[in-house]
Amino acid sequence: MQTKRPSFQFFAFGTDGTIFLLILTAAAIAVPVLNLAVGAHSPVHVPTWLMSLLGKYLCFALLAVSVDLIWGYCGILSLGHGAFFALGGYAMGMHLMRQIGERGVYGHPVLPDFMVFLNWKQLPWYWYGFDNFAFAVLMVAVVPGLLALVFGWFAFRSRVTGVYLSIITQALTFALMLAFFRNDMGFGGNNGLTDFKDILGFDIQANETRAGLFVSSAVALGVGFLVCRMIIDSRFGKVLIGIRDAESRTRFLGYRVEFYKLFVFVVSAVLAGIAGALYVPQVGIINPSEFAPANSIEIVIWVAVGGRGTLFGAALGAVLVNYLKTYFTGALPEAWLYMLGALFIGVTLFLPKGIVGSITDFPWRRKPKKGDTEQMTTTTVGGTE
Repeated sequence: MQTKRPSFQFFAFGTDGTIFLLILTAAAIAVPVLNLAVGAHSPVHVPTWLMSLLGKYLCFALLAVSVDLIWGYCGILSLGHGAFFALGGYAMGMHLMRQIGERGVYGHPVLPDFMVFLNWKQLPWYWYGFDNFAFAVLMVAVVPGLLALVFGWFAFRSRVTGVYLSIITQALTFALMLAFFRNDMGFGGNNGLTDFKDILGFDIQANETRAGLFVSSAVALGVGFLVCRMIIDSRFGKVLIGIRDAESRTRFLGYRVEFYKLFVFVVSAVLAGIAGALYVPQVGIINPSEFAPANSIEIVIWVAVGGRGTLFGAALGAVLVNYLKTYFTGALPEAWLYMLGALFIGVTLFLPKGIVGSITDFPWRRKPKKGDTEQMTTTTVGGTE
């Protein structure tokens, strides 16, 4: 006799993620309405700064989902996903910089302010096309995806796995951070890209624009979640789980493991790039610190806290950890990093499957009474005779 677990198992592992998408849809509608349609003196009014903060959390949630796709379901622990996030952010930042034009400090119609300050004579070739929004959106996906394709091809083809793969992904993002810090790279050096004016012709500081960015972040998270869910629930996803649990056996069965890993790694990188592109206009800046290896490690902590191999848990962990970070960096700024470390250690020791995974595996089945046990035994024996 089997007892069904509570229906909210579907909340974390459902094939279509209906409940998760309903919550996300409700937030995408309610938050902008409470910001734009409700007066500032109302107790239910959502201020613009809070809406932008929540939009940033949604971008982090999409980033966490992208990491959970490869770590939770394929066993690839990437400590360099911050690189793909930052590259997507830079692609969007380059477009926003091209839109400033003569409104910059130096009033140059083509060159961004930092290039004029550094005495650049012409726009670098890799900045061409970024004045077009469609081209910039394409680069948001192509640049991280192409880097993941090249890196993954050499890494997975060489059968680099485990801690060795984690180390070289961390080395990748560290190398990119050092490169982007250089002024002669043409990406603003340590100051990065900032002072954005508008996006698609709309004032980037306007409440309506901020609401649009929030809704876009929610839609991107929902679509990203569905894409990951479709991959996992397909036959392709079953092979990924087989690779995670027994890579050698999966390869022995005839599957080209490196191609499966490469595909899902590229998809994950593209999702991370989209998250970065939506993050930049909401925070107003992108600089090389986004490449810092510590950021990529923090992403893994989000996934571990929420629940690896759940997708929804990864999104929950990203929102929860970043909310705590926002609160404690203001209340206890010197102790925040210690709290983050303690949180990760505590989850590892007491909730090894994360919040969602631990709730799902909770023994909801009540202990059978003596009479129930005897009845079950009699039924089982009677059925075998």
